[in-house]
Amino acid sequence: MFGRKQDPPPTVDAPVVEEPPKPGTTGKGRPTPSRKEAEARNKRPLVPADRRAAAKDARAKQRVQRELEYQAMRTGDERHMPLRDKGPVRRYVRDYVDARWNLGELFLPIAAVMLVIQFATARTASVVAFASLLLLYVYIMASLADAWLMWRGLRKRLVAKFGESGLPPRGLAMYAVLRAFQVRPSRLPKPQVKHGQRPS
Repeated sequence: MFGRKQDPPPTVDAPVVEEPPKPGTTGKGRPTPSRKEAEARNKRPLVPADRRAAAKDARAKQRVQRELEYQAMRTGDERHMPLRDKGPVRRYVRDYVDARWNLGELFLPIAAVMLVIQFATARTASVVAFASLLLLYVYIMASLADAWLMWRGLRKRLVAKFGESGLPPRGLAMYAVLRAFQVRPSRLPKPQVKHGQRPS
């Protein structure tokens, strides 16, 4: 009876049972987005909500692009030139035409003078009017012949430098002839060579 008191039996902690993760959750504790939700989040509307603002923004971008192209054509910077003027072949064509004295580049001033003479003398001096008109037609034919000779020489140089496969199938002849018929100060891109300074 007066013996040593017995120690109370040790208490055993109840095992902690972890609840299994709920379906549809990740380790970060938030639901895993479904494929449809992810695709819907990445989709952008094809038609903007504010069409007027979108159109205004598009016009502003086009205006900036046109300004870049115009400045590039004035300075010769091919990075921002229009696609029709880019590339070493087009650059060679421009330099060849600009280095040459072309009859076509004086066509517009001469045609304007001849037409003024024709209208001024149509009633008083019909012979002078007829002669001015005839000279104008002769100059047109001479300019076309000069442009044809120019293109023949230019094409030979292009084939020798870039090869037949390196030339575009069409468009170069018209590109060269139209430039040859422009007054030199009004050409765009601006000439980068002087008369007589032909490209190698």
